[in-house]
Amino acid sequence: MEQAHPVSGKRYRGSSKRMTREMWMGILFALPAILGFFIFTLGPMLASFVLTFTDLKLINPIKFIGLDNYVQLFRGSDGLFYKSLSTTFQYVFMSVPLNILFAFCVALLMNQQIKGRAFFRTVFYLPTIVPVFASSMIWIWILDPDLGLLNNVLKTLGLPTSMWIYSSETVIPSLVLMGLWVTGNTMIIFLAGLQGIPNHLYEALEVDGGNKLHKLLYITVPLMSPTIFFNLVLGFVGGFQIFAEAYIMTQGGPNNSSLFIVFYLYREAFQLSNMAYASTVAWFLFIIILVFTFVIFKTSRMWVYYEGEGNK
Repeated sequence: MEQAHPVSGKRYRGSSKRMTREMWMGILFALPAILGFFIFTLGPMLASFVLTFTDLKLINPIKFIGLDNYVQLFRGSDGLFYKSLSTTFQYVFMSVPLNILFAFCVALLMNQQIKGRAFFRTVFYLPTIVPVFASSMIWIWILDPDLGLLNNVLKTLGLPTSMWIYSSETVIPSLVLMGLWVTGNTMIIFLAGLQGIPNHLYEALEVDGGNKLHKLLYITVPLMSPTIFFNLVLGFVGGFQIFAEAYIMTQGGPNNSSLFIVFYLYREAFQLSNMAYASTVAWFLFIIILVFTFVIFKTSRMWVYYEGEGNK
């Protein structure tokens, strides 16, 4: 294959061998990531799917049982699967919208020209780098009904106190409240999106007599819709997989009121040794997340605006 030199115009034999070598070099450098995906992600996923058709328990040999695990799952034979599913949905639909709204409002504040802006940005982001165990222990103290900081503040203000994570009625709202403390990553993504909005759009609206509310409704929110869409997908995926907070703070209690589906899966797999049944729960959770992600993507055409392309 002959090619012309871009400067001299002289023709020379093409570099098909060089291209082939570069391709193989690229594959070689990407090989650790490719192998990691097949060995540590795709392989275990396929193995867990095969396990759903067996009766594997750590104390018994593996035995093929067909669809019995799925039948047991949908029948809710232990009475806890649907409880964990309901609890998880309750948490997700409370926490995801609230976290996105809170992070968006904080990002709007952190985007203003104020003194100490870098300091406040750091303060709001710091909780996200605190280990989950450490932050959970802090919140156990904050939410303690007798000696906790939050109830003491409420008493000082003359407001009614609560049992927080120690009551079936308030444990989910308490965990949602705790989740607001670690919205720093979402806030940073929103902040990056806000800084990408051209100032001349706001200036043009001011010339037309627009106020701050008009700027928010007609410029900020539409141009931030792709960022909101991105955070919404991440929020739902992360919300359905909540585990550590319930494991550390409540152990699924009180009265299984914080028994999220991942914690239920953990119990079945590592406390009751029902590995095959736990794999079935994991695949059901995967399908739930897949369906919600698909719905968000399909409905995004109605409300996500991409500048220069119009609504998709």
